Amino acid sequence: MQRWPDAIYDYIVEHSRFDNPLLRQMEARARKDGFPIIGPLVGPWLYLFARLTGAKRVFELGSGFGYSTWYFASALRDNGGGEVVHTVWDRELSEEAQGWLERAGLLGSCDFQVSESVLALESDKGGNDIIFMDIDKEGYPDAMPVIERQLRPGGLLLVDNVLWDGRILDNGDTSPATESIRRFNTYLARSSRWQYVVNPLRDGLGVARLIGGPT
Repeated sequence: MQRWPDAIYDYIVEHSRFDNPLLRQMEARARKDGFPIIGPLVGPWLYLFARLTGAKRVFELGSGFGYSTWYFASALRDNGGGEVVHTVWDRELSEEAQGWLERAGLLGSCDFQVSESVLALESDKGGNDIIFMDIDKEGYPDAMPVIERQLRPGGLLLVDNVLWDGRILDNGDTSPATESIRRFNTYLARSSRWQYVVNPLRDGLGVARLIGGPT
């Protein structure tokens, strides 16, 4: 959901993005194939959140070919070490991500799992500092009980597409994806267990801090 003039968008990206040739190649790959990624507007924020929290463990729910993983893995490396769990249902995507992260020298910071992402998180050891969610939007609400068990108290949940190109405001849109995002946002905004803000970056980046531990 990008409502700014193109010149403003370009200015923000120019003054915020990482000057990394490999990222540019990954962005070109996404454009060529129409593959959805968080892009250079949101990516640096993932890095900063991980750096500012001193994160040592990040779990990605839906990792694609590794673009978001690059930002988290770079932050964990700069934090002195740690692990980011890359999950994707498609083995070829996982192998592609491994190739990109190997070229970046970040392979040792990553654990690659070929699995449905929420199932992978459910069997995870837990205690994650950050969980990043970018799965099918219909799955957002149902993922919350697992997230609340597997994120450490005080940890961050970062969520892509929480504005859903403005469709959340269209009362005529009752599609499963739109309704799920509405329920997800309402839950986080009203829950006493979470502090939640919606950042209008790109298509909406939800940022939530878990106040309490598992129930």
